[in-house]
Amino acid sequence: MSDTAPTIGSGILDPSDARYSGNVSVLVVGGGGCGLTAALSAQQAGAEVLVLERDASTLGTTAMSTGLIPAAGTRLQRERGIDDSAELFAADIVRKTGGQTDPAIALALAEASAATVEWLIDDHAVPLSLVDSFLYPGHSVKRMHGTPNRTGSELMAGLAAAVERRGIDVVTEALVEGVFADPSDGRVRGVRVRRPDQTHEDFACDALVLACCGFGGNAEMVRHYIPEIADATFFGHPGNKGDAIRWGLALGAAVEDIHSYQGHGGLAAGRGIPILWPLIMEGGFQVNVRGERFSNEARGYSEQAVDVVAQPGHVAWDIYDERLHRLMLEFDDYRDAVEARAILRAEDPVSLAALTGIDAAGLTATVESVAALARGEGQDRFGRKFTSKMAPMAARCRIFLPVVARLAVCRARAAQATWRAMACSRRRLSADSRAGLLRDSTTDKEKGPVGSATGPCRVGGVTSAQSSL
Repeated sequence: MSDTAPTIGSGILDPSDARYSGNVSVLVVGGGGCGLTAALSAQQAGAEVLVLERDASTLGTTAMSTGLIPAAGTRLQRERGIDDSAELFAADIVRKTGGQTDPAIALALAEASAATVEWLIDDHAVPLSLVDSFLYPGHSVKRMHGTPNRTGSELMAGLAAAVERRGIDVVTEALVEGVFADPSDGRVRGVRVRRPDQTHEDFACDALVLACCGFGGNAEMVRHYIPEIADATFFGHPGNKGDAIRWGLALGAAVEDIHSYQGHGGLAAGRGIPILWPLIMEGGFQVNVRGERFSNEARGYSEQAVDVVAQPGHVAWDIYDERLHRLMLEFDDYRDAVEARAILRAEDPVSLAALTGIDAAGLTATVESVAALARGEGQDRFGRKFTSKMAPMAARCRIFLPVVARLAVCRARAAQATWRAMACSRRRLSADSRAGLLRDSTTDKEKGPVGSATGPCRVGGVTSAQSSL
């Protein structure tokens, strides 16, 4: 496949046509987690900074994530007696990517990770703490750091408050439509912005930071670059149109790993709420409508997304028990799922099958098989080890409604085990929904085992904030 992007206007403008209304040393395009962090760093280094954000507020894709940040060797880890290093972190990244990532870049990111997390805490009062209740897929030790409620919206609130305290100017509802660059050498001079009233404004800069995320919201680019996940549900910011990639290619930049993406095998169908992977890593599992497991769910949520997409109806169900239900209540997204009545409960597999439409014989056989694996009887044909975790019990089941898989561009469905069932479906967010932060306010007071259905998602060309590495 050629890496030539689909034909969509280049967006490169001639500086002679510019009518600059101002000039700054550093101009940041995008007010999400990446953009605000870049703005804080540049301003702290002495630069005059301006952030341009297309939406009415600074949220972006980060606000739709758990906002967890992996870092190796932080003081928060040391306080918990966790021995970690940049070298171990980098090795985990290389191993998780099957050796396809650049080891030098992986090590550079790992080496800067601890200082970055502590800088956010100490210099900018972002309330990060170590997530020590479970081990994330692909990591050798516990190194995820997050805000109290483990949400991206909470992380964004912390970053936005820091930007405000530092007096950094943020212009919202400012859609960058093009980049001014010299025809002779490609040197960037500024950008053109369209305002809500359709008027335009030009800004000059000495340096330009493109923090525009990826191309998950551009179906044409997704199908061109990552066709294997093109049918997954898009769960990301609708403004992720690949503008930065388009501008870079037009200016002669090289691209690397353009076919990579962040997927997620669990998005509550019909709710658009991510069901986080601790549910799986701590013993839950996924089945399709035939009641059959179809993969090693513990490999990771991104890998699982492709497998969920391949299931009948692109949907799967999460099966788990009360123990995991209580564990997951640590996460704000999971509490949102409970409030949205996305959880079904049953006393046994047959009753659960009746509630969900899953084949009863298949589900019963799978539950019995997983229980045997948890007792150390036999080997899982998918290679998963259940003996270190308590598998869901065969009675008192919880079920989530079906879930779909997602990509930082999402479009598929998946499921998990533990007597909870949750349904997930394709969801494209409008600007008014503000990254899916609106939730159903109804609550479910019932107790007992549950299950949920999930599906696959995708994020084209970049790693989203939910990446485990």
